[in-house]
Amino acid sequence: MTRNRYASCIQACNACAVACETCAAACLREPDLQHMATCITCDIDCADMCRLAERLMVRDSPLCDEICRLCALTCQACAEECSKHQKGHCQQCAKACQHCVEACEVMAA
Repeated sequence: MTRNRYASCIQACNACAVACETCAAACLREPDLQHMATCITCDIDCADMCRLAERLMVRDSPLCDEICRLCALTCQACAEECSKHQKGHCQQCAKACQHCVEACEVMAA
């Protein structure tokens, strides 16, 4: 079954999307919202990209390699932004993003 081929990457994308949504929601509750604006934007972009990558992998789309390559780039940018902030939710998000980068790079190879 082709889904098994994608299982670990789908799992990493799902975990990353959840971490990004959680981080964005927490950032929106921070007192200095302007300081968190770039982080929020990266979180939303990354969550959307991870969800798209998941859907394409589930369908075994011929675009999986390319979308995983783009997902890795998006997750890397989000990991870099989140790692700039000392908030726990940002640090957890950065870790999930980095794990997703690794999984997506394997799929894109």
